[in-house]
Amino acid sequence: MTTATRPPTTRSPATERPVFVPVRHGDRPVGAFVVDAGETTFVPVVDVTLLAVIGLATAAVTAAAVALGASRRRPAIGAVTMGPGGWVSLRNAAAPALRPQAGRPWWARLLRAHRLVVAHR
Repeated sequence: MTTATRPPTTRSPATERPVFVPVRHGDRPVGAFVVDAGETTFVPVVDVTLLAVIGLATAAVTAAAVALGASRRRPAIGAVTMGPGGWVSLRNAAAPALRPQAGRPWWARLLRAHRLVVAHR
């Protein structure tokens, strides 16, 4: 890392005002040395680009977590409790979907057999 400094931007002969010496790394400002009453301190520059990237990354991770939580499958049935007499009670449970009628066995198709239906009178 090559650090370059410029001459002081403010001179303080007798007024005792602080002197600011900017510090750059190439074209990018890194900070400034502040000389005040014989004491020198370094003040770094806030990197706004880094703060923006961190903010966007945090927002993306939060959005992904919310989407993952929202797409989580809900339980198929509600609360299962014991009813009176030992019966199992399902609360907020929907009726199970009807299953399609089972296919006819191969021998019934071969014989062209049909189901016997008796009408009661």
